[in-house]
Amino acid sequence: MLKGVPSILSPELLKIMMEMGHGDEIVIADGNFPGAGLAKRLIRLDGHGVPEIMSAILKLMPLDTYADPVFLMEKVPGDTVETPIWEIYKRIASEHTSADVKYIERFEFYERAKKAYAVVMSGETALYANVILKKGVVAE
Repeated sequence: MLKGVPSILSPELLKIMMEMGHGDEIVIADGNFPGAGLAKRLIRLDGHGVPEIMSAILKLMPLDTYADPVFLMEKVPGDTVETPIWEIYKRIASEHTSADVKYIERFEFYERAKKAYAVVMSGETALYANVILKKGVVAE
């Protein structure tokens, strides 16, 4: 245990976050996401929701200030499912960046996840609850 580190962040995830450089991306995925088939590095945080994981990661990891830092998976055209979780993501992101959250088409999101530094699989049950965070520089 360490002081000041959110307990939800596993030693494996902390190591991944430390290894990431400026511009590297990390995906925090819902329970339906095909992370095991896409990820270069897969971290499982089953039993936890994406909002709590996102909040914990952003307590330690700065977001990119030179490029768009937060991306959500767009709904498939014609899908009428509600996505109230997106408002939670926007609120969390707004505590760490003034940049707008961007949306990425589903299959483009999958391609981007393949290139991401890591994918964190959650137990999130909300649909379209996937987010990509782009790491910034630590200037302190």
